[in-house]
Amino acid sequence: MVLAIVDDLMFSSKIRTTAAQLGVEVVFARSSPAALEAIRSAAPSLVILDLNSPKTDPLGTVAALKQDPSTRSIRTIGYASHVQTDVINAAREAGVDEVLARSAFSTRLADILAAAQYPT
Repeated sequence: MVLAIVDDLMFSSKIRTTAAQLGVEVVFARSSPAALEAIRSAAPSLVILDLNSPKTDPLGTVAALKQDPSTRSIRTIGYASHVQTDVINAAREAGVDEVLARSAFSTRLADILAAAQYPT
């Protein structure tokens, strides 16, 4: 299962459509408390974060995830505008495993979801 902490309708739709085509289960969370509850109850293989979403507190969510020994090994991928170097650097400092530009995330989405379906 993949957890997407995304509130943007365009990216939610892209993720949902691509996941359905691949047969990958995706659960969406639209707030940090909902995301942390889903992480603890479902143990996703991957957490996707929209780093530009103030509603979901992506950096706070990742910090909480990475501080908890039972969840810190869950892989995280965040995406942001490529020109927002402050957001990208803050995400890396918070512990996001991979940070991508929005365009790269869109281009690689099928591969990202497919890899999450069969984590190594």
